[in-house]
Amino acid sequence: MRKLFVALTLLSATLSTAAFAQAGRGTDAEQKACTRDVQKFCRPVIDQGDFTILACLKENRAKISQACDQVLKNHNQ
Repeated sequence: MRKLFVALTLLSATLSTAAFAQAGRGTDAEQKACTRDVQKFCRPVIDQGDFTILACLKENRAKISQACDQVLKNHNQ
């Protein structure tokens, strides 16, 4: 679960996929699935930490992509 939080934070900071993958946090598919949703719905809270970003995605669950929703489900969120 912590990996998901870190992954979402790094996604929101728009780090390169290569650097993200090297860190071993999240798969390329998970990164791709949630990047747009984090940027679209959670940009105002990006600097407020992992749990805030996760809460934002959950609050916007009805609006996020099916792929990102599946990532959350896969991580029991």
